[in-house]
Amino acid sequence: MLTVHHLNNSRSQRVLWLLEELGVPYEIVHYQRDAKTMLAPPELRKVHPLGKSPVVSTDDGLVLAESGAIIETIIERYGQGRLAPTAGSAEAVRYRYWLHFAEGSAMPPLLMKLIFDKIESSDMPFFARPIAKGIAEKARSRFVMPNIASQLDFMEGELGKSEWFAGDAFTGADIQMSFPVEAARARGGLDASRPKLMAFLERIHARPAYQRALERGGPYGLLS
Repeated sequence: MLTVHHLNNSRSQRVLWLLEELGVPYEIVHYQRDAKTMLAPPELRKVHPLGKSPVVSTDDGLVLAESGAIIETIIERYGQGRLAPTAGSAEAVRYRYWLHFAEGSAMPPLLMKLIFDKIESSDMPFFARPIAKGIAEKARSRFVMPNIASQLDFMEGELGKSEWFAGDAFTGADIQMSFPVEAARARGGLDASRPKLMAFLERIHARPAYQRALERGGPYGLLS
């Protein structure tokens, strides 16, 4: 039996969704972020030294971390040919690309925007606030938001080539890409001006396995 160490409002929601798509039995251990810092609780360090989520553990003692590695390993072990293109195909190359793009390229600027937004709104001496606000605004306008816009345009264009990120079939790459696309919708400026990405969100949110994962995982802040 797989155990998913699930942190609320986190990337681990993708792992629950993957397991629901494959029909693989699993258990959930729930963890809650600190209400003030929004960091994971220290209990997660007992599972993995970095104390982050997602983490998946197995009965044979294997502990898996990192969303992309978890998705690849689970599909290899339990997919039985599902949710991954045929090895050596053009779709397989795209599949691997998007598995890595999600965290390697798409998420860093979105995370930076979140950090600068929090810096600007955090408690600090009144004399420091204008300086912090100025730095945050310049970083967002000159680097962060142009970077996000460029990546959203790229993703929009790629979805113009096929219905899903790796081709015409839904794969684990779409599960992996769901988090940055949802994060962009929540705080990165994604809107109806990019209809293919918005349609992608509509398609994944309508999938029964996605909805079952939400029921088991609990409230998911990126959708609010």
